[in-house]
Amino acid sequence: MNLASRAHRGRVLAFCALGLIALSALLVGLWRPWAPLPEAAPIGAGDEPIVVEPAPLVLPEHPLVLVFGDSWTYGSAAAPYTQGYAYQLGGMLGGESVVKGVRGSGYLKPGLDGPAFGARIAALNPGIDPDLVIIQGSINDRLQGATGYREAVNAAWDALSALYPDAPIVVLGPAPHELPVGEGTARIDVDLAELAAARGWWYISPIERDWITPDNYLDIIDVEVGRKHPSTEGHRYLAEKVATALAEFGGEAATEPVGSETGPEQ
Repeated sequence: MNLASRAHRGRVLAFCALGLIALSALLVGLWRPWAPLPEAAPIGAGDEPIVVEPAPLVLPEHPLVLVFGDSWTYGSAAAPYTQGYAYQLGGMLGGESVVKGVRGSGYLKPGLDGPAFGARIAALNPGIDPDLVIIQGSINDRLQGATGYREAVNAAWDALSALYPDAPIVVLGPAPHELPVGEGTARIDVDLAELAAARGWWYISPIERDWITPDNYLDIIDVEVGRKHPSTEGHRYLAEKVATALAEFGGEAATEPVGSETGPEQ
């Protein structure tokens, strides 16, 4: 090989080496091993609420129904208070009611005759052994704000399900005491519906079902002596509506009340 050939070969090798260096630099730039790897979104992440399909509601022939709630459950404005919807409901289901209602109470707000829902649940008798638990309300939290609300609801529901692990729990959302439905009451309805759906619990929304409308408001709500609580007739109407909703879930609704086991919580 002469001198010219050697020089030509050297130039070719040099160009090849430069090409390999450039290609390596390009690949490294695209790969960027020093850059952090993108994080994968966690399973179930997103804005969509969790929904668990509730099991059909199956009740015995003569169920014992524990109804827990606020002044509507207490029987406020019914004459006598034992004509409240909670007392009538057990009979409409062919059984009897155990009523635990405290006026003015909510998940965050203490009541007139007792503390907030969580402390009240902690004080319930574990020996009641209900066939069905209905936890009602409450509009009383409508002015408390959203901060801590869902946490208080979940804590109360955890305690309730631990206390009565064999009883199905149905959540009865807030019913409007005035129209149009207030922003706070509407928020509570949405919060409770989503939290119940995440647990696979049946949820009854009097707001969504239009139980109280401008057309029947004065027939159901006593706006004078009753201070915007259901009248005696309004309580019976509510009991019938709840019984019908339970029947939709798989229970059987009767028509005639047969009394109740206890008085309201004081």
